[in-house]
Amino acid sequence: MGIVSLIPPIIAIVLAIIFRNVIVSLFIGLFVGIVILANGNPITATTSTIREYLFPQLTDSYNAAVIVLLCFIGGFVALVERSGGGAALAKRTAKWINTNTKTQLSAWLGGIIIFFSDMGTPLIVGPVFEKLFDKVKVSREKLAWILDSTSSPVAILIPFIGWGIYVMGIMKEEFARLNMTVSEFTTFVEAIPFQFYAILSVFIVPIVAITKMDFGAMAKAEKRMEQTGKIYWQQSNPLRKTDVDAETVQESHPMLIWLPLAVLFITLFSLLVSYGFPAKAVPGSDFRVALSTAYLFAAILLMVLMVLYKVKKMNEIFSIYLQGMQRMMQVILILVLAWALGSLLGEMGTATYIVEQLEGNVPAFIVPAIIFLAAASMSFATGSSWGTFAIMLPLAIPMAAGLEAPMLVSIGAVLSGGLFGDHCSPISDSTILASTGAGCDHIDHVKTQLPYALTNGFIALGSFIIAGFTGSNLTIVGSIVFMVVLFIVLSKRKNKPQGVENVA
Repeated sequence: MGIVSLIPPIIAIVLAIIFRNVIVSLFIGLFVGIVILANGNPITATTSTIREYLFPQLTDSYNAAVIVLLCFIGGFVALVERSGGGAALAKRTAKWINTNTKTQLSAWLGGIIIFFSDMGTPLIVGPVFEKLFDKVKVSREKLAWILDSTSSPVAILIPFIGWGIYVMGIMKEEFARLNMTVSEFTTFVEAIPFQFYAILSVFIVPIVAITKMDFGAMAKAEKRMEQTGKIYWQQSNPLRKTDVDAETVQESHPMLIWLPLAVLFITLFSLLVSYGFPAKAVPGSDFRVALSTAYLFAAILLMVLMVLYKVKKMNEIFSIYLQGMQRMMQVILILVLAWALGSLLGEMGTATYIVEQLEGNVPAFIVPAIIFLAAASMSFATGSSWGTFAIMLPLAIPMAAGLEAPMLVSIGAVLSGGLFGDHCSPISDSTILASTGAGCDHIDHVKTQLPYALTNGFIALGSFIIAGFTGSNLTIVGSIVFMVVLFIVLSKRKNKPQGVENVA
């Protein structure tokens, strides 16, 4: 349909930026596109939206399996967040934390351990470590940055939790529309080395902690804490509670973290081995059944442990589990609308039109860099990485296929760009949760995190240009080495005695 096919995605993007509501934006973009197909008849468009675009997404066996799996994940994560096991695990390790560097590295490791919940990381790890940071005179802004660097960036690298399941759900639909027989699970795993921004965000924390190389607003915050011991600036207004963290979590026992996770992994890999894993590729349907079973068994065990350790009564525990499932409803709505919009754009030929316009005018190797910048811009404006994935993946995957750009690099560009913009955005929910978990002023967190996010963003952009040209998954090694060298050089310049000329 030519240039007309650009109207639905443009409307979805513009409205997402204006209203900061991805669900409303996706639905309006979808409906406007169907009105165009219905020759302007709103009644026909309404019935067509429900009958031909929404119902098929819900009745499709693959989509239904993804929705059920997300509910199981949501219930388990809610139990973990309220079990008190995370706080107990962190407190048991606190006696070994007695230096500036150890404290930062311990918070970093804590964030990685709570990999299964991007919301759980700041709300579980933050309150435990805030007093330790105060004790060794490390700023709350630094704690918020560490929490933000180990929540979403860790979660997006794991294929068997909510983030990975969500992304694979969108990828699967696009592969089917392009008649590609590749596995969405295999593709996601192979694209992990190209998630440059997420990997750099995780690795930058220990580098800064060891080299003590802080710069920008973070350096001022660290200097304030070190020299005056003041936790906040005079004008700061620290965040503390959110709806997610409405009640104080009672500390219980570390077993309530590690044992359910052990059962989850043992169940998952035992079932996958029965399908021939890792020698054989596991069909997507079998993988989702194994994963759903693993999360269900882990949740049942955790419920039993919460009763045995008298964390809560059984009816309260079951209520928490159902509330966790309900919290996934927004994610499910976004996913269904993303599937429907992707189907519409395929019918209208949106990606085909974009490819025709770019073919011969834009070299294939630069496509991932363009996708990265577009995803970053949208995520920054909307504050939603998930919404960015929903709109950008149905455009980026057909673009990469049509322009013969490296597919894995292009998928990594969408995920990295969505995360980069999310880290820079003051309206991002993950950024707000990091401020809350650290007991930090939100704007102070945004200002101190921004220089580090921009540093990683520029390195990631250069990496996408190189990877777009070479297609090599070893590009990430060069990116990490470059970041390490950069911070070592900067730390040496910072610590160089005054009066000695800095030749570098």
